[in-house]
Amino acid sequence: MAVPKKRVSRQRKRKRRTHYKATRPTLGTCSRTGDPQVRHRVCPTSGMYRGELIYEVEEE
Repeated sequence: MAVPKKRVSRQRKRKRRTHYKATRPTLGTCSRTGDPQVRHRVCPTSGMYRGELIYEVEEE
């Protein structure tokens, strides 16, 4: 197994880690209600996915 000969400095370690960033989820719109929703997931307000009813949502 490869083992580094010298200790990696804080600066070098932090330079390498600058590219690890959280990305925002891509949002789409529900075709039925027009509400924003996470792509490729069932809409929480209507219960629809790709034009098909997955589950019934109780309305208040």
